[in-house]
Amino acid sequence: MAVESAGVDLVSVVTLLGAAVVAVPVFKRIGLGSVLGYLAAGLAIGPFGFGLFSDPMAILGVAELGVVMFLFIIGLEMEPSKLWAMRRDILGLGLLQVAVCVAVLGLVGVALGYPYAGSLVAGAGFTLTSTAIVMQMLQERGDISAPKGRRIVSILLLEDLAIVPLLALVAFLAPGGEGLTLVDRLVGVGTGIGAIAVLVVAGVYLLNPMFRLLAASRAREVMTAAALLVVLGSALWMQLGGLSAAMGAFLAGVLLSESSFRHQLEADVEPFRGILLGLFFLAVGMALDLSVIADNWRLVAVSVAALMVLKAAIIYGVARLNKAGHPEALERTVLMAQGGEFAFVLYSAAFSVGLLNVENTAILNTIVIVSMALTPVMVVLHDRLRPVPKVSLDGLEAPDGLSGQVLIVGFGRFGQIACQPLLARRVAINIIDDDAEMIRAAETFGFKVWFGDGTRLDILKAAGADRARAVVIATDKKETTTRIARLVRHEFPNAVVLARAWDRAHALELIREGVDHQMREMFHSALALGGEVLEVLGVDPDEIGAISEGVIKRDAERFALQMTGDIYSGKSLIIGNAEHTVKAAS
Repeated sequence: MAVESAGVDLVSVVTLLGAAVVAVPVFKRIGLGSVLGYLAAGLAIGPFGFGLFSDPMAILGVAELGVVMFLFIIGLEMEPSKLWAMRRDILGLGLLQVAVCVAVLGLVGVALGYPYAGSLVAGAGFTLTSTAIVMQMLQERGDISAPKGRRIVSILLLEDLAIVPLLALVAFLAPGGEGLTLVDRLVGVGTGIGAIAVLVVAGVYLLNPMFRLLAASRAREVMTAAALLVVLGSALWMQLGGLSAAMGAFLAGVLLSESSFRHQLEADVEPFRGILLGLFFLAVGMALDLSVIADNWRLVAVSVAALMVLKAAIIYGVARLNKAGHPEALERTVLMAQGGEFAFVLYSAAFSVGLLNVENTAILNTIVIVSMALTPVMVVLHDRLRPVPKVSLDGLEAPDGLSGQVLIVGFGRFGQIACQPLLARRVAINIIDDDAEMIRAAETFGFKVWFGDGTRLDILKAAGADRARAVVIATDKKETTTRIARLVRHEFPNAVVLARAWDRAHALELIREGVDHQMREMFHSALALGGEVLEVLGVDPDEIGAISEGVIKRDAERFALQMTGDIYSGKSLIIGNAEHTVKAAS
């Protein structure tokens, strides 16, 4: 019997992993994102798809650990100084959004004819945005560390804290809940504050000494176990104090963000975080009850639309009130207009005290899940339909009839340095770039840069490419550089073409396109740094010069072989370290 159970468990694990492995790459490939892929996979294998799983809520309970670990890793990125700098957004922006959402969204249920108490709880639950979905999408978009991302994180943190007073509200609205005394409420608040205080003290005085002691044992598996213990222990402690488990993990991450073990902890937790967070999204997809939607589709459709539209309007309004620009406010609205996983906790508490019946709880959970499933779709539509930001061209000049010995296309960090020897020799140069802000910044340093797209033939001619002795291509993107090189070589055969190469493979590609000279952007700077290291080690400067010349010579020989072969040609000319690795004494 035990073997059969183990077999069933193994089949379940293989099924979950297989669904994710198939669906997520497909959805990412077609531009719908990994979250929607997980949700679709969960729906397919859940009780309302192929029926491979009958109890998605049991999986959801375990998978919520992925949210907990995700918040721990986010906490590691937030040093206390950064968190303190976010205090105005957390207490101002977050509190305002939550308060207005609770007040307004509660009116939806009242408008649909439901009792005031149950409607208020329903609206309050929908106020709590899905931390898992928003954080995952912010990470995929690379916006977590950006100012607009930090403002969203601030609101999510406040919403996590809001679960405490909202659960107290459920207790107050419950039949007989009015009998709660002021002392009872103060005890609940004091317990939460005490739990935070104890965790902070433990983090400051116990965690770093503990990890130093464990690191001295040099047992990697023990360090991994300790990392999981800190994450899950902090989450459990905050849960016992009436706060959210995710908040406990986040706070533990913040306390360890300045620790010397920060990167080790992140590496240890990251694999568990990724798997469990994916499992969370799978479980949410499985929990989408299609029978509830079929029996109450009008109510579900109206409720999802009303709640999401109202919440979106509030989020946008609060963002604009706090002086966010229209693009940022709209993006925040699209990301946060759904309900979240903490709504399940709130609705469960309301059901347990008689504020919601079985049918209402199922409908509300379905409304939240549908809104969560719609979010990735809304983000994709937002990204595809949003207008391309208009660049202000005020004060910028387009090239027209320019002439000079050299044309430089692209004036980023590479082009700015490349032009210095030419200007020092009083060579007449023309510079074009398509970054308006960079052009304005360059003017403050005494440069004249014309606004123009170097991939357009008419712009190149206007900038004097047909009269220039040399064209230097110094753009930031290798695809753009290659495209310009091909165009210049074909249209202006008399010009010597010199280009910035992104890496070795790109350099080979440029040479094949007819570029006369290429320069890998990292080659000489990295070589110079290696020489500095030898100087630190006491090597004679003349010897350093000879060594560097030898490296350059071997690199050129290898490059010549690769031109007629492939990327592995001439690899014998590389000096490797496999045979000379120095191992520390054990």
